[in-house]
Amino acid sequence: MIRAIVTDIEGTTSSIDFVHQTLFPYAKKHLRGFLREQAGNDAVQHLLADVERIEGRDLSLDEAADALERWIAEDRKLTPLKALQGMIWKTGYEAGELKGHVYADTPVYLRRWHAAGKALYVYSSGSVEAQKLIFGHTDYGDLTPLFSGYFDTNIGGKREAASYARILAELQRSGDEVLFLSDVGEELDAARAAGLQTWQLLRDDKAVPSPTHRQARSFADVTV
Repeated sequence: MIRAIVTDIEGTTSSIDFVHQTLFPYAKKHLRGFLREQAGNDAVQHLLADVERIEGRDLSLDEAADALERWIAEDRKLTPLKALQGMIWKTGYEAGELKGHVYADTPVYLRRWHAAGKALYVYSSGSVEAQKLIFGHTDYGDLTPLFSGYFDTNIGGKREAASYARILAELQRSGDEVLFLSDVGEELDAARAAGLQTWQLLRDDKAVPSPTHRQARSFADVTV
């Protein structure tokens, strides 16, 4: 029996276009101003030190911004970038300039599964802060009370089986009790290798079908 559901965000609960056409451009537009305004923030300084470590050299503020903008363009799944993006998006959500996108069936089925006693979790390459912002500022209200926890790249890469093994350890569940939902076949392969149950969401033509996993066009097709 499935006792916990772990869901991806992009292409699963929410539109890929929202992330790439709204969130990423917003972060890039406000990046340099944010770094200058938050230059004295210890958390930001720690993240900039991580940027220097990844780049392998000391960086000025503008050089760090150049690197971060390049990572945005390359859609790099790097923890300091995701954390800084989350901080920038937070200011946008709080100012009312951003609204978290979820598909219309997402709140319906999250609430239904939650009411049925399924523990719900998020695993996304976006930071935990960014995940909470998306689900906390939707047109359907604040969905964060439905979730029992969140995972990002601090637990490991989404295409690595070891990441899902760590999630199982965190949840104290066996793989056959946990369902992972994603639109990306390689992520589902890694989850299955760790013993999780899987469904692939094929919500639009950007998703590449992976015939080795059960497939759904919406959450209505997912059997739990």
